Amino acid sequence: MRFTDPLHALYARRLRRQVAAGRLPAHVGLVMDGNRRWAREMGLGDPSVGHRYGAEHVEDLLFWCEALAIRHVTVFVCSTENLRRRDTAEVAYLMRTIEEVVAAQLARPAARWRVHVAGAPDILPRSTAHALKEAVEATRDCPTGAHVTLAIGYGGRQELVDAIRDLLHDRAGAGHTVQDIADSLTVDDITRHLYTAGQPDPDLIIRTSGEQRMSNFLLWQSAYSELYFCEAYWPAFREVDFLRALRSYAGRQRRYGA
Repeated sequence: MRFTDPLHALYARRLRRQVAAGRLPAHVGLVMDGNRRWAREMGLGDPSVGHRYGAEHVEDLLFWCEALAIRHVTVFVCSTENLRRRDTAEVAYLMRTIEEVVAAQLARPAARWRVHVAGAPDILPRSTAHALKEAVEATRDCPTGAHVTLAIGYGGRQELVDAIRDLLHDRAGAGHTVQDIADSLTVDDITRHLYTAGQPDPDLIIRTSGEQRMSNFLLWQSAYSELYFCEAYWPAFREVDFLRALRSYAGRQRRYGA
């Protein structure tokens, strides 16, 4: 979302200078909440249309991050609860939006972000899972060093269950007993089996729409993340809102549990 108002543009430039001079997160997580509420406030006939506006807005977020050399971004697109509890028509619309907007945008020629997917692909429609797989493959050799993880059909608790299950299968296959596994188990062992294995933990997690909860997002990875809550709905989230979140992060003293 680019600014045309001169005062907004001036303010954004000032914020960019302030943020660039401070400590930046290497990895930003984002819960992009409020699409349907935004659509209702805008008077759109079908609130689900807000999902398309929200999906298209992801490209703006990546543009802002790229300008500041933030190389890791994770966006919470939809949860396992969304897929199981929302209206069938809304879920179908959201899945089409992911296929037509998110996956297609990120898999374009000369892509600047390598795509990863976190979640359970078996609970997604076949066409959605295929589109995401194609985006992952198309960007596998992306040379920029920038990584975007799409949390789709994702649940933090289920991720931990799957990680521990995979770990047990691996160790049992190597001939280890349950007692052996229990005696030697470490934090790193579980981390290596998460959906996000190989990616750094998020330094900063931003949630839009005024809600102040994690909603089962990156429960393991966010143990020491800084949290920032913004009142704006996701489609209305501006660059200045993002920069304010980064400014807040730069002013905090990270304690990592100490």
